[in-house]
Amino acid sequence: MYETITLEKRGRVAVITINRPDKLNALNSKVHAEGIAALDELRRDDDVVVVVLTGSGDRAFIAGADISEFEGQTPVTQRSQFQERTLFNSIDIFPKPVIAMVNGFCLGGGNELALACDIRVCSDNAKFGQPEINLGIIPGGGGTQRLTRLIGEGRSMEMNLTGDMIDAETALKFGLVNHVFPADQLEAETMKLAEKISEKAPIALQLAKEAVKFASRSNLDEGLRREVDLFAICFSTEDKQEGVSAFLEKRKPVFKGK
Repeated sequence: MYETITLEKRGRVAVITINRPDKLNALNSKVHAEGIAALDELRRDDDVVVVVLTGSGDRAFIAGADISEFEGQTPVTQRSQFQERTLFNSIDIFPKPVIAMVNGFCLGGGNELALACDIRVCSDNAKFGQPEINLGIIPGGGGTQRLTRLIGEGRSMEMNLTGDMIDAETALKFGLVNHVFPADQLEAETMKLAEKISEKAPIALQLAKEAVKFASRSNLDEGLRREVDLFAICFSTEDKQEGVSAFLEKRKPVFKGK
């Protein structure tokens, strides 16, 4: 069905893999279109609770944009393309939790794709960077905005102005990633995390994601009001009743996403 990605469902966890290993999984228009289509498919699938995003092979998560597509582009076409529905924004607004599983190079558009995810985990050989400055351009998929909100202005400024790469341990220290695992344990540890999250109440997961995302895009008063509204919505769900009953009965809850 897809040419540049693969989609695999493992129980309540779906894995989207960018599958262009000969190009170090570089992002092109086809990847964007197929990634968006896969997310639309998973949005409608109530059996899928968590999505893992990764790249094929052991050399790169995504090494950046496919620079060959820049040839012949004009300011108007580039601005129009990035104002349309992109894979970056589609991940950002996707209602279910998305985990980036990063191995190898995670550069430019690849780093921006990881930044759009909710949680980032990586192997100990991962490399992160925004090297667009070396091409005489700046990031266009969130590399100046999401990165700054995540790791702070000073560190984001240095990454964007120098184009230098940082290693996995530095990314962990900066708060760019949540966990660093040995390369041979990355998939197992990522799936363990994804499966743990997938056992939670699906509606509550979506509301929690919405609340946390809103926090960096609003002031405290607005954020607290949104949190209370979303908290109250939880009380209309069957899962809330199941969670409370299971707690009182000292058993594991069985959530149904209702």
